[in-house]
Amino acid sequence: MHVIAGAADAAAFALFGTFIEAPDDAGERRLYSEWLSPVRGLSPQFHTNRVAASVLPLTLDRVERHPHAAQAFLPLRVTRYVVTVMASDAAGQPDPVSARAFLMPRHLGVIYRAGTWHAGITVLDDEASFAVLMWRGASDDDVFATIPPLVVQLSPDAAIGGARG
Repeated sequence: MHVIAGAADAAAFALFGTFIEAPDDAGERRLYSEWLSPVRGLSPQFHTNRVAASVLPLTLDRVERHPHAAQAFLPLRVTRYVVTVMASDAAGQPDPVSARAFLMPRHLGVIYRAGTWHAGITVLDDEASFAVLMWRGASDDDVFATIPPLVVQLSPDAAIGGARG
């Protein structure tokens, strides 16, 4: 199976989560608290990570989900990256047929809805760093599943570069 990474599209991503965007005007504030509400019995975990660059096309055969809490990724030093998500099937397992991939510019973060199946962040062009926030503490915070190989590639007109656009 193949999935084409299209432009970041908030409406198309809404089933899986939301994008984190900077305010348009000085003094404006955008709130994302409803996405990151406390989860009883879990503690907030905030960390930064560094991710090696990948080259597309990329073959994925494993996805993950976090059943109890949303997970936020805020780019710190990134050129562009790809997020790959998919819905659950009737049994709660990942449904690769529903896979969507989004080419993200460096100025947009992402919050995965609790329970959303997703691949690890795929960064392009150069190593990248993200700040990550989620609630953790249960034995099943991270659920992994093997999927049939899914090839993620860029659309021929994917021209999002490092500049805000």
